[in-house]
Amino acid sequence: MAIIRVTKQFNFEAAHALLNYNGNCKNMHGHSYKLYVTVSGEPITCKNNPKLGMVIDFGELKKIVKENIIDKFDHAVIINNDILLSNTKQIFDRLITTDYQPTCENMVFYFSKIIKEKLPTKINLVSVKLYETTTSYAEWFAEDNI
Repeated sequence: MAIIRVTKQFNFEAAHALLNYNGNCKNMHGHSYKLYVTVSGEPITCKNNPKLGMVIDFGELKKIVKENIIDKFDHAVIINNDILLSNTKQIFDRLITTDYQPTCENMVFYFSKIIKEKLPTKINLVSVKLYETTTSYAEWFAEDNI
């Protein structure tokens, strides 16, 4: 059987600020993110399996990404730990602090690590693409990170 890739798209809204950045992105601002997750594997061939012909049920992939990324990052404020103010957690209901600069590049890498850990056996993460704007995105590819 052939190896097939399947992709699911997700959307979320979030705000971030970039520590020590020398442009406008040093200020708190928001984005309408689009996240594309591509996995690969062999389609199920067991005729008794209700998932016959599927690499992974899109619903299962949706559950993994929604529970581990979308539910946490949607409508969140994402900032580096080094700019955490003493009363920030009181101001924002959903605050994510990171050990990394919350750029699109670092977020896509972080998301790839989370998704890889949660995927079922025999399903491989191929790529993760994160659009920060309609014309700007970062991509992580498994083949580049071997």
